[in-house]
Amino acid sequence: MGGAERRRVVAGVSGSLSSLAALHVAADEARRTGAELLAVLAWEPPGGELAHRRSVFPSPMADLRHDAGERLLAALRTAFGDTGPGVPFQGVVARGAAGRALVETADRADDFLVIGAGCRGRVRRALFPSVARYCVAHAACPVLAVPPSPLESELASVHRRVSLRLPLDARELTDGRS
Repeated sequence: MGGAERRRVVAGVSGSLSSLAALHVAADEARRTGAELLAVLAWEPPGGELAHRRSVFPSPMADLRHDAGERLLAALRTAFGDTGPGVPFQGVVARGAAGRALVETADRADDFLVIGAGCRGRVRRALFPSVARYCVAHAACPVLAVPPSPLESELASVHRRVSLRLPLDARELTDGRS
């Protein structure tokens, strides 16, 4: 490569359906542009850094980091199987809040950051800050927020009905589809 660094496509990975869709889009972009794919999973101690420091029996950081690495590998296997994404890639496990970790990883102007926009209801928006909004506001590179699949909201609806033990007719899932 001679001194020039390869362009990077950075993808946020959490294992959610939205992040897996973003990972596929990022791999396609890396393939199209000859870039390297960085799959980034951010992690924090349970309850956050402050709670971890104040804990009487804190979990060992090495174990928490290992668990995050296992989640990243599981997400990559789910997305691409055993063959991988088909482009040069690295898995990155970053300690910290997801938005900040992604922005700090995608720190070059020629990087391209891909994140899942996710399904966010009113309650979720109130309790958890939007990683996509943080990245769009703070990134030094272009950001692509991949919208959720329409099937994701239908799956969530089915999941709610099942968890509430409401009747579910399988014909409802296929009505209007070819």
